[in-house]
Amino acid sequence: MTTTGKLFILSAPSGAGKTTILKKVMKELPHLAFSVSHTTRSPRSGEENGVDYYFVSVDEFQTMQEQDLFLEWAEVHGNYYGTSRPSVLEQLKLGQDIILDIDIQGAAIIARDKSVQAVTVFVVPPSLAELENRLRGRGTDSNETIELRLKNAAKEMDAAGEYDYLVINDNLEDAVSTLQSVIIAERSRGHRLPTGEPIKLVTNK
Repeated sequence: MTTTGKLFILSAPSGAGKTTILKKVMKELPHLAFSVSHTTRSPRSGEENGVDYYFVSVDEFQTMQEQDLFLEWAEVHGNYYGTSRPSVLEQLKLGQDIILDIDIQGAAIIARDKSVQAVTVFVVPPSLAELENRLRGRGTDSNETIELRLKNAAKEMDAAGEYDYLVINDNLEDAVSTLQSVIIAERSRGHRLPTGEPIKLVTNK
């Protein structure tokens, strides 16, 4: 029996710990794939094509746009980013669960797309004050950048109520456990085991 996979969308303000949570969950749960986005920006040190991103030219990206090959796309700091529609739909059809790490704009675009249904999860810090502490504790951003991130975070958190699930990252292990529970519960609702495999009912005595 083939069961269609689930599409999960994970969003969060910068500094909320979304990436750390996601990496831990993906190590724990099988049959959960991270969707690799297309981008027109240049690879950074250590990044691999097809692993971190699919690095394409602006012309290639715009051609994909014209062919409606993106579930969602956005321009960020002069570069384009997009999620491949054919890739995601094919993996879902094969029973593979997919998780997208995208912002609230991308999540809203997919929510309006009738070709796919997504389970949305928003990761929030315990408070904006704690988020500020985390951002300043990194020691990597200027004061102006931190202030901008905090301003954006306040706007993003206003959209949290539109998501199916909220995960508060007050304690990392608890947040990881909560996200795992969400995925397992959605698998169970789709008549699948926590591993993502279909449940095969034995009806004969």
